[in-house]
Amino acid sequence: MNTSASPVSAPVIIPIDTPTLGDRSYLAHDGQVAVVIDPQRDIDRVLSLAVEAGVRITDVFETHIHNDYVTGGLALAQATGARYHVNAADEVSYERSPISDDDVIEVSDTMRVRAIATPGHTFTHLSYALEASSTDREGFEPVGVFTGGSLLFGATGRPDLLGHDHTHDLVHHQFASAHRLADQLPEHTHVLPTHGFGSFCSAGSTGEATASTIGDEKRQNPALTQEQERWVADTLAGLDAYPAYYAHMGPANSSGPSAPDLTAPEAADKDTLATRIAAGEWVVDLRTRTAFAAGHVTGTLNFGVDGQFATYLGWLIPWGTPLTLLGESPEQVAEAQRELVRIGIDHLAGAATGTPDQWTDNPLGSFERAVFADLAQVRHHRQVTVLDVRRTSEFDEGHIDGAVNIPLHELLGRVGEVPAGEVWVHCAGGYRASIAASVLAARGVPVVAVDDSYGENAAGSGLPVTAAA
Repeated sequence: MNTSASPVSAPVIIPIDTPTLGDRSYLAHDGQVAVVIDPQRDIDRVLSLAVEAGVRITDVFETHIHNDYVTGGLALAQATGARYHVNAADEVSYERSPISDDDVIEVSDTMRVRAIATPGHTFTHLSYALEASSTDREGFEPVGVFTGGSLLFGATGRPDLLGHDHTHDLVHHQFASAHRLADQLPEHTHVLPTHGFGSFCSAGSTGEATASTIGDEKRQNPALTQEQERWVADTLAGLDAYPAYYAHMGPANSSGPSAPDLTAPEAADKDTLATRIAAGEWVVDLRTRTAFAAGHVTGTLNFGVDGQFATYLGWLIPWGTPLTLLGESPEQVAEAQRELVRIGIDHLAGAATGTPDQWTDNPLGSFERAVFADLAQVRHHRQVTVLDVRRTSEFDEGHIDGAVNIPLHELLGRVGEVPAGEVWVHCAGGYRASIAASVLAARGVPVVAVDDSYGENAAGSGLPVTAAA
């Protein structure tokens, strides 16, 4: 990534995407030394990139104490001998290189990092301006700014993750921080956020953007185009539910998480799986929703590793519940294990690979998949319950008339509210519907999973749909 339109010796910036959590980490280097910002727990990805680029990591920076994943920052610093920069005001239980507003870290002769206090997502949030030496004048110029959960693409980080009592203060801080970045940095400066790619840490939509600059944000970001009180009101009104596992991330990150153990879990045989299911433990099938619907071990739950696996499993699972994974291959299990350590689920009770008939001696369970046009036809002929498992805010924007709304993250606690009889369950695109269908099927509910796009096909199928006023 060429990060500047100005005549500077631009560092190379490599985004490290974690799409299932909606986050990015970054490695920036000048060809010899590198800095890393907001690394995920599985630091082997970062180390491999550094080796591939032939650079030495000298500095690791945290924009804030993260709420949506367990950091790999301390482990990466220990593995590389890098300085670990965490805000001096953060209360942590490990040694770090304390950093504060306006501190400058000289990384090399051609690259340095300047801290900018940008409270709002947290009280101690820092952004980091990456500055490169100019080729036609003395000094350094900003080429990019790592904004963490401050200024995102067309939005900002949400201000409510520290609790209701702090939200009012933080949302006003967030507005001021966005303006501070816009006022201090040149328009060509690339905006490099950690959140905003599907993360529930975002307040407002970040759209489909994959790159932006300070100038772009001045023109399109509501935090920079609206008056403060209107923006504050809109932001607060748009805040929605966020994953329950977030409550465990801050304490884990403040205590200094170690590098993860990605050793393959112990193999579980048929009898072991049956015992665990009977005991109420979680046995999770990682296969696609299509494969799961066609045949699965009764009592298992479907969280496909092809979707936002860690986000939704972490949201629903009672924290500390023993977890066993079922996958088509060791590679699929390893992928899921990697996702789970990112949110602090470090211990797996076991795993099995292969096909469902290899996991049980009992008849396999199954349920039908359908589209909204099928649902429209069925409702002409018999009474069925339509269960909408989207979040309440999504439901309020438009829904099928007569649908029962139980958001997926509330389903385990409200499953008794699902009406008796045949249930057709849907979400926005099919992934959450399959999770919900597996929850219901495990309880013996006759269920059909609607695997279809609500926005594209629900109204057009002939179903009566109520839109937002």
